[in-house]
Amino acid sequence: MNIIVVGLSHHTASIETREKLAFDPNRIEKPLRGLVALPDIREGILLSTCNRVEVYAVTRDIAGGIARIKRFLAEWHELPYEEVAQHLYGYHGENAIRHVFRVAASLDSLVVGESQILGQVKAAYSYAAEYGTSGLILNRFLHKAFFVAKRVRTETRIAASAVSIAFAAVELAKKIFGDLADKTVLLIGAGEMGELAAKHFIGNGVRSVLVANRTFERGARLAEELAGRPVRFEDLFDHLHKADIILSSTGASHYIIGPKDVAGAVRRRKQRPMFFIDIAVPRDVDPEVNELENVYLYNTDDLQDIVESNREQRLKEAAKAEEIVAEEAGRFLAWLSSLEVVPTIVALRSRFDEIVRTEVERTMVAWKGISPEHEKRIEAMTAAMIAKLLHTPISVLKHTGQGNRIDLYLDALRSLFDLQVEASEKNEAMLGNDE
Repeated sequence: MNIIVVGLSHHTASIETREKLAFDPNRIEKPLRGLVALPDIREGILLSTCNRVEVYAVTRDIAGGIARIKRFLAEWHELPYEEVAQHLYGYHGENAIRHVFRVAASLDSLVVGESQILGQVKAAYSYAAEYGTSGLILNRFLHKAFFVAKRVRTETRIAASAVSIAFAAVELAKKIFGDLADKTVLLIGAGEMGELAAKHFIGNGVRSVLVANRTFERGARLAEELAGRPVRFEDLFDHLHKADIILSSTGASHYIIGPKDVAGAVRRRKQRPMFFIDIAVPRDVDPEVNELENVYLYNTDDLQDIVESNREQRLKEAAKAEEIVAEEAGRFLAWLSSLEVVPTIVALRSRFDEIVRTEVERTMVAWKGISPEHEKRIEAMTAAMIAKLLHTPISVLKHTGQGNRIDLYLDALRSLFDLQVEASEKNEAMLGNDE
């Protein structure tokens, strides 16, 4: 079995493309089941965040599996394949393992060292586990990814100097407004990322916070936590003009704020500047809003320059983290290879034992009167012969990892000796724990 990764991220696609391929976590069951219904896709997980959409899958057919998943992503979202394919990457074997470990450890994030991605990977895994689309291999794989992320955070200082999109937004707001102490923040949506951004602003001097959420009770709880004031979502535009900084992070599938809404708010503010930070995918604020005078609109892609300026101080710690990823990827790859190797070795030994036992018993019948001592010597001799005959093929299997023709060796042995190998979770017990 092979682990493959297919997807796109901020490295390969703009926010416009990413939002076209985003999956709604509240409607993830159907695409998950569609994924594992593809030919030869045995297990699957869908990760969809503002910065990436990725599929983690298990298959025997590497090239075919990657091709089928690429087409699946295009067809599911009813997009032309050519439009989507140019932004997609596909990894397998060690490259796939390293990639997922790097993602979980926040080494591939827009903001290296941010903590949100690990929670998002865990959520994606929990959906797959809930709907039964992950199995032995992805279960072990994702738990190993969580373990790697924990090692990176405890053994390096990558998180100590890490920034986030929210922090970058604060830095930009300071450049626009200077002192933030007399500014009002309007938080639209009570999600984790918006909450984090609001807390960053409060930590940098903002004292007035308004919270508008579709579920008023949830917004009210967050407003209380932030020492702010709740606003009913249907009354949003009655309060828009009161905000200097608007953080929007809803799960809406369309723009909820347009140019006319903002133009009216600016008039009521007597042309005082308004700063919109749209961290939702799909976006909440119509890009045309940025054309208005005294209005500044930034989305996650726009904040990347600020984020990049903080990367250098984290490079040293990131290098240490990469060593951890490489070490753990090697260990997991060995386990994954053994997952198929061990049952084949067991079956091979059983076949030889069966043949030898049958022949020895037939010989013993012909040798009437043979002593128990001689029987033991014959059994010891045959056992030694089996061990020597199997030493080389078993050594080759144990030391040949994925990507080094292991499938060819396994198929050859199974065909030559007519081995019946059943892959099951019982095999995991034979392999021990790799952590």
